[in-house]
Amino acid sequence: MNWMRRKIMPVRRIAPALLVCMLVPFMDGCQTTTSAGAVGAQRSQLLLVSSQQLEEMAAQTYTKLKTDAAAAGALNTDRAMVQRVRAIAARLVAQTSVFRADAPRWSWEVNVIRGKDLNAYCMPGGKIMVYSGLIDTLNLSDDELAVVLGHEISHALREHTREQVSQAMAAQAAIDVGTEVFGLGQSAASIADIAYQTLIATRFSRTDESEADRIGLELTARAGYDPRAGIALWQKMVQAKSGGGMPEFLSSHPADASRVQQIEALLPAVMPLYTAARRGEPR
Repeated sequence: MNWMRRKIMPVRRIAPALLVCMLVPFMDGCQTTTSAGAVGAQRSQLLLVSSQQLEEMAAQTYTKLKTDAAAAGALNTDRAMVQRVRAIAARLVAQTSVFRADAPRWSWEVNVIRGKDLNAYCMPGGKIMVYSGLIDTLNLSDDELAVVLGHEISHALREHTREQVSQAMAAQAAIDVGTEVFGLGQSAASIADIAYQTLIATRFSRTDESEADRIGLELTARAGYDPRAGIALWQKMVQAKSGGGMPEFLSSHPADASRVQQIEALLPAVMPLYTAARRGEPR
């Protein structure tokens, strides 16, 4: 990256994210995108690109995805399923202000593609897509579907895509700096790049997934859906995994046991929110 090609003093054992935070204070830098909520999901994030940039790209990609699906006769073909998914998503979106005051005003959109893929995602800015195969194959209850959608919405609230792009930018910048300052050859730089992709990126991805689980579980509870469904959902995921059909949106999650343990550990914090929501009490 040309904007990082500058002379600096040799620095060892400094993570790419920290290096960029030190060198480019004029950029968005290290901040957090959400409030902690009851589950305590808050940490500093490296954010070097604007939300607007990614949201515009996401909107274009989402539009193309819908256009292609419509042309194939696969977009929103099951009216009852679409209404069900949108109703659950609407209840979850109504709770997003707990983590971000601006989120309820996003241009949210929810659609369903008919297909066998066990997949769902929420793009930056609130563009949600669910594949019917996820619902049909796993026979998801409303509570389980709420956990899935809450998880995906949480990725957008935390702007994990923006963070991942920023991390990649930081890593490449550090590699470029190392190549110039330390006199590394091209092969060494390539090794550093591979190391980042296979180790650091994977670790960050699992961090993102764990955060999405935590925030998603709270959204689920606040929306009046049973957060305990997260355990039942994961049991279905494990069965799908053993059959070779691991849902794509959970492919980089922490180990099975770790995820169940996290859900169980969070239940004391989120169950009162669920109970209050069911009773219509303020939360």
